[in-house]
Amino acid sequence: MSVEERPFSSASWLCPCGAASLLGQVVWRGCCPVLLRRKAASLPEREASLRALPHSPGVQVCQSIAHPKVQSLPFTLCPQLGSPCVQADLGTDRLNRRIRVGARPQTRGSAGCSQPCRPLRRLLYLPPRLRLGSGVTLIRNDLERQRLRGVRGRGRPAGAGARGRDRGRARCPGAAEGRAARLRAAAGGGAPAERSGAATESGCCQRGEGRAMASLLCNARIQLTDTLEQMQQGTLMRKVKSKSWKKQRYFKLQEDCMTIWYQSKRTGKTESAFSISDVETVREGHQSEVLQSVAEEFPPERCFTIVFYGRRGNLDLVAGSAEEAQCWVQGLRQLIEVATTMDQREKIDQWIRDWFQKADKNKDGRMNFKEVQRLLKMMNVDMNEDHALRLFQDADKSESGTLEGEEFVLFYKALTKREEVLSLFQEYSEDGKKLTLLELADFLREEQLEDEGTEELAMELIDKYEPSETARARHVLSADGFLMYLCSLEGSIFNPQHRGLWQDMSQPLCHYFISSSHNTYLIEDQIRGHSSIEGYIRALKRGCRCLEVDCWDGPNGEPMVYHGHTFTSKIPFREVVSTLGKYAFKTSDYPVILSLENHCSMEQQEVLAQQLKDILGEQLLTTTIDGHVPTQLPSPEELKHKILLKGKKIGRLEDTLDGPGDEAPDVSDDDNGAEAEEERRRAKKDKETLAQALSDCVIYCKNVPFRGFQEARSHSRPSEISSLSEAKARKLIRDEGNEFVRHNAWQLTRIYPSGMRTDSSNYSPQEMWNVGCQIVALNFQTAGMEMDLCDGLFSQNGCCGYVLKPPFMRDKETLFNPSDPSSREGPGPITLTIQVISGQQLPKVANSKEGAIIDPLVRVEIYGVPADQAHQETKYIENNGFNPRWDETLQFQLHVPELALIRFVVEDYDKTSRNDFVGQFTLAFANIKPGYRHIHLLSKDGTSIPPSSLFVHIRITEPPGPEQD
Repeated sequence: MSVEERPFSSASWLCPCGAASLLGQVVWRGCCPVLLRRKAASLPEREASLRALPHSPGVQVCQSIAHPKVQSLPFTLCPQLGSPCVQADLGTDRLNRRIRVGARPQTRGSAGCSQPCRPLRRLLYLPPRLRLGSGVTLIRNDLERQRLRGVRGRGRPAGAGARGRDRGRARCPGAAEGRAARLRAAAGGGAPAERSGAATESGCCQRGEGRAMASLLCNARIQLTDTLEQMQQGTLMRKVKSKSWKKQRYFKLQEDCMTIWYQSKRTGKTESAFSISDVETVREGHQSEVLQSVAEEFPPERCFTIVFYGRRGNLDLVAGSAEEAQCWVQGLRQLIEVATTMDQREKIDQWIRDWFQKADKNKDGRMNFKEVQRLLKMMNVDMNEDHALRLFQDADKSESGTLEGEEFVLFYKALTKREEVLSLFQEYSEDGKKLTLLELADFLREEQLEDEGTEELAMELIDKYEPSETARARHVLSADGFLMYLCSLEGSIFNPQHRGLWQDMSQPLCHYFISSSHNTYLIEDQIRGHSSIEGYIRALKRGCRCLEVDCWDGPNGEPMVYHGHTFTSKIPFREVVSTLGKYAFKTSDYPVILSLENHCSMEQQEVLAQQLKDILGEQLLTTTIDGHVPTQLPSPEELKHKILLKGKKIGRLEDTLDGPGDEAPDVSDDDNGAEAEEERRRAKKDKETLAQALSDCVIYCKNVPFRGFQEARSHSRPSEISSLSEAKARKLIRDEGNEFVRHNAWQLTRIYPSGMRTDSSNYSPQEMWNVGCQIVALNFQTAGMEMDLCDGLFSQNGCCGYVLKPPFMRDKETLFNPSDPSSREGPGPITLTIQVISGQQLPKVANSKEGAIIDPLVRVEIYGVPADQAHQETKYIENNGFNPRWDETLQFQLHVPELALIRFVVEDYDKTSRNDFVGQFTLAFANIKPGYRHIHLLSKDGTSIPPSSLFVHIRITEPPGPEQD
């Protein structure tokens, strides 16, 4: 049967060695398989077709009729016998069904050979040619390819596609011979030697569109190992949410190797997909509360947990075998390593790949103009159709009516052309094409205000960001390299020298702001919320250094952690301490303060003390660092890798050093308002005492009630700490601001949220930091402006959880009062000038309608002392979230810049209701780099959303010195 006579209904494959073929079946002859694809047909029709196939000697035909829902057949070649092993994906009905080839069932490693069969990738898309691992090349039918070109090129001139294809063939030597060989082979008259022409064409063309497509769809640094190939084939696993909710889901790694998707086994509906860049880590075994609850049912070697960045819940999975679990754990860790080490260029490339796959609806690896229009809407671009068509046609170099491979990259580059960056580049470039080493040094010195070693820095930037090897060798920077620098960490608004540890860590603890969490065990609200050790893990990974634990009597003599007198769930104290010991110093080496709210009986207080000592061991601080009574608090440097217990203590610290004291205070703390007052009354009535063993664990953070600043100065010790509600703190700030600052210069103060915040909302920490309060406890589980300020302050100094207070707040005799900026010694206010130039690839608003495009505006907010509190915003740009251009200048006066935090917020303007949040970035004024800078936006959850950014120019004007007056 000739090629022209075959009733092709869809894409098909022809074997260049001359084997007979049948649509929808798999045929094997001698050395190669023939993989075919057809529309669904009834089984009788297929049986008739199979019987009608002209059998020839040596041809083995699949004896099993392919299922009507078969879309593609992944296959392997046995390295010894050369025969194919075929495994069909039967969609929603039957997964991983084996198909018999000939009379011999071929399963991995069971074909009578000692070597296991090597799997090839699943054929989700039928490319023009496919080269198998055995060296055999499968080539698509020419007539079918022309038909596909005609379908996808609708609306273009009749000869456009042909001209493009002819030019492609002219560049490929041996292509004509390859076509003739294919036709002869299909007719049954081709000799094995004639395959060379086909192979030549395949190899040549793969170097063109095949390589471009592969580079577009997969990160170049990802090595496609057997593990990743197995993940791409898909695995059936159980998704576990609770002891009673365990449902099977089909998980699969997409072809880009950066996206995981999963679907329901029962319905076949795709439920969700997530990016590898969203995954923080993978934990093996029963390392989550959910998996611990099913530990008796599933062994640890089959269990693992996928942990996401931000506040997104974990994904707990149980594989069918330990081998499958290890495959996914190792594969995910390999991909996470790639995602976390991507540079700016690679992140943008990944972003392009993500958008391409989203817009390529039929997954054929190409995009027609209709798909491009849909892509523009998805990317927040409202572009004139004629202009979009012009960009499309300019990028369509093959004139095929579609964009594939490098053509799509050309289209993206045209779409993202940065005129504002190009004009800045040409301003310093003599020829407008490159920046010489000296020209780049001039830019760094004059615009970026880099005052030392500008030529050395310029050389480093060229070596790091110039994509052209020739330009690097000549020590020049192209426009592309210039843009890469501006988009990099070195071109960020955040001073890269302040990202690492840069502050003095040898000051007393009270001289630092300390990242602090309230009711850390809760991951939801304060009344019915879920208590979880994940709250502690997440807080510690964000650099939190003060955690809270509420302890109550539990069953079987085991203390429990939960919010008392509420409906929150409970977790054993033992698990909290074990989690603390494991994660306390993964992000920061500096001390952790465990704020203990003790509501336990004497018997279970003994258990608390014993568990702390047994589990934490030497990590728990049980004596002073030098064995003497301190005159001031030790420094974070001196307390590295130590856990300090904050709680009630019998007597004073010197009594612990010399022997047990006689004083027996009330058991309960006063942290939680009415609840604490009720507990005090109970303690006083029952005359309960504190267990000596637990008291002895409290060294530098003894809880004492606050009775005024004068009383504290007269009778308190540096090793004592008071806790105040937000309302009490505000009153003290208003009435005795300077006394509050002086008090915090020598003793720790903890502030906690009002008991009325049952929804776990937060208060502004800035007003507490303004008077030097060190431990300002927030509900870490609740996103919003308050947590943005917290993250913004503690994102510096290596994210270690400690930030040194300004000098005027570390002096016991300071005159500073935040309500009176003139009380701060030093020059007058500085001027901060921010030119908001443009935005890049801003995200769409969550849950917005399909096709909706944002109207972005930028608001700059200043948080600091009352005189510095301010905000200004730009106009909104209508229907452009992709590359909006504002070119507006905002100016602020800062009286106490040492305490100021700057928050950049992008919102979607809405004239009828409240604006929608798009992205934000917050940092301390001390960390700002002047000049032309990019601001890399964060989501509401505090996670990065590359490549979304703002392009700004920052100028800081100092007041004139005395000699200039």
